[in-house]
Amino acid sequence: MGKALAFRQFVLKVHSRCNLACDYCYVYELADQRWRSRPRAMSPEIVAHTAARVAEHVRRHGLSDVEVVLHGGEPLLAGRAAIGSLVERFRSVVPATVRFTVQTNATLLDREFLELFSALGVRVGVSVDGTPRAHDRHRVRPDGGGSWAAVRAALTSLRSFPEVYGGLLCVVDVREDPLRVYESLLGFAPPAVDFLLPHGNWSSPPPRRVADPASTPYADWLIAVFDVWYDRPVTRVRLFEELLSVVLGGRSGVEGIGLSPSAQVVVETDGAIEVSDILASSSPEASATGLHVARDAFDAAWELPQVRAGRAGLAGLAARCRRCPVVSACGGGLRAHRFLEGAGFDRPSVYCPDLARLIGHVRSRVSSDLAALA
Repeated sequence: MGKALAFRQFVLKVHSRCNLACDYCYVYELADQRWRSRPRAMSPEIVAHTAARVAEHVRRHGLSDVEVVLHGGEPLLAGRAAIGSLVERFRSVVPATVRFTVQTNATLLDREFLELFSALGVRVGVSVDGTPRAHDRHRVRPDGGGSWAAVRAALTSLRSFPEVYGGLLCVVDVREDPLRVYESLLGFAPPAVDFLLPHGNWSSPPPRRVADPASTPYADWLIAVFDVWYDRPVTRVRLFEELLSVVLGGRSGVEGIGLSPSAQVVVETDGAIEVSDILASSSPEASATGLHVARDAFDAAWELPQVRAGRAGLAGLAARCRRCPVVSACGGGLRAHRFLEGAGFDRPSVYCPDLARLIGHVRSRVSSDLAALA
């Protein structure tokens, strides 16, 4: 095995609970409820085992750098001391550059956390859904109250730490005006924005994703933002940048765009090694491997069917996808979005019409510009 068969991103579920109750959350609101039986926080012993396994993986594959993403639940619930100890542990035992990112809802992101992340070189990504109304419709506290005010205050502080500010993550709500959402996000001067489609599948369809193939509500929403961004790219938008890359013949660095294999693995709070945790939104068994950091190397995951399927490229897609003219760009979409109860993942994405229209539009804009240059 060489570098091509190495995991490069390690998602650590440092805390399995959350202080919000977002209505679309794939961890708590969809099929996988195993979080109820897992430890709330990753113990120092599990942290040590995980760091040792990452170090072993780095040596075995000759890697010069890896990324560790601190995730949850809400990772900041683990506390400053535990997070600081985790980062220092990894940096002391992994013989490579370890880049740390934390993905947070920002309700606990105070100045003390920001100073810690600045000192440790940890980048912060914040989940925020655009306008106050859009955000507080979904990202609510357990009592139903909104979280916008707390997130806005945290983002105001975060802007004072540009070395820490990683970007914003926004889940698309097609009921909201796309340009108002985009403008609201730009108001926080983010270095990058990422738009995510709400997780769903053929058995549990996402909101407003109807069977009519002529209806493309998510594509229409994203195209409105793309056109504004494409004409004046004031910040990075990862989804659009990755689409431009694959449309121009390059590779994608994110799951769900293009045919590049996934290089991500997940470690739960109890030390269980899993493939993409998003897969568990369709079925709890879809992401489970039976492996554990205390006894198994990460390389042991490579021979598992669900890992091989995620790295099979074109051969791992449904027959209809393999014949599709935009497959090199969409890659079949996220594997989790292809699920149908009783039939597995052997079908196109539930977002197939939206992906086709969005990719077609991006190609058209690029082709027109290339023709003008010629």
